[in-house]
Amino acid sequence: MKIQKLLTQRKVRRGFRVRNRVRRDAHGRPRLSVFRSNRHIYAQVIDDVAGKTLASASSLEPAIAGPGKCASTVEAAAAVGKLIGERAKAAGVETVVFDRGSFRYHGRVAALADAAREQGLNL
Repeated sequence: MKIQKLLTQRKVRRGFRVRNRVRRDAHGRPRLSVFRSNRHIYAQVIDDVAGKTLASASSLEPAIAGPGKCASTVEAAAAVGKLIGERAKAAGVETVVFDRGSFRYHGRVAALADAAREQGLNL
C-alpha cells in the first residue's frame, strides 16, 4: 500500500507543478485542461480569472463513443480535440494555454492537442 500512496503523491505533485507553470505563463488566456482515464478522455477550456468553463468535450459523447466505437483510442482523442476546438472557437476563444495535468505529452494527449490546433486553436 505504501508504494501506491507514493505513486499517487508523485502524480499529484507533477500535476500541481505543471498547472502552476501554466497559470504563471497564461497572461489572461484560458486554459485547455485535459484529463485522461483508462477508458475516456476529457477536455475543457477554463477561464481561471472568472472561474468558469467556456467549452468542454469528452469521449463519452454519442458522436464519439457511439455503438461499436472504442472511446479509449488515439482516434477518439483526436475527435475530442476537434470537438473542443470547434466549441472553443464558437465561444470566441482563439488562444489557450495547454494544461496536460500529470500526463505525458504523448499518445492520446498529443493527439487531442494536435486536433485542436487543426481547428484553428492556438496552443
